[in-house]
Amino acid sequence: MKKSLLIGIIILVIIVLAVVYFFSFYNILVQKDQTIKGQWAQVENQFQRRFDLIPNLVNSVKGAMAQEQKVFSDITAARTKYSGAQTTEDKVNAANQVESSLGRLLVVMENYPQLKSVEAVQQLMVQLEGTENRVAVERGRFNDVTRDYNTIVKQFPGNILAPMFGFSEKPYFQAVSGSEGAPQVNL
Repeated sequence: MKKSLLIGIIILVIIVLAVVYFFSFYNILVQKDQTIKGQWAQVENQFQRRFDLIPNLVNSVKGAMAQEQKVFSDITAARTKYSGAQTTEDKVNAANQVESSLGRLLVVMENYPQLKSVEAVQQLMVQLEGTENRVAVERGRFNDVTRDYNTIVKQFPGNILAPMFGFSEKPYFQAVSGSEGAPQVNL
C-alpha cells in the first residue's frame, strides 16, 4: 500500500510539474510575443517621426533659402537693370534698387552672420541622420527580440510545444531591395 501510494504521489508530482512547466512555457511565449509587438510599435513610432519631421524640415529649408535667394536675385536684377540703363533717370532708379537690395542683404547678414539657408541645410542633414539612426536602432532592437523569440520557438521543446499553443516563428525586419543606397534630398 505504501509503495503504490508513493508511486501515485510521484506520478502526481510529475504531472503537476509538467502542467506548471507548460503554463510557464506558454507565459514565456506570450511575454516574448508581446515584446516583439511592443518593439515593432517603437519602429513604427520612429517611422512616424521620420514622416512628420522630414517634410517640415525640408519646407523650412526651402523657405529660408527662398528668402535669401530673393535678396540675391533682387541684387542681380538691379545690377542688370543698371548696366542696361540708358538714361540718367533709369540709372538712378537702378542704383536705388541696388542700394535697397544691398540694404536688405546687410540686414540679413547682420541678423544671420552665416547665411541661414546653409545652417538650415546642415540642420536638416543632422536631423535626417538622427532620425535614420533612431530608426536603425529600433529595427535592430526589433530583430533582437525577434531572434530571442524565434530561438525559443525553434529549440526543443519549443519546436513541439509552441505550435500546440498557436505560436510560430516571426519574420525579421529586412530592408527592401534598393535601400542600400542613401536617400536623396532634393531641394
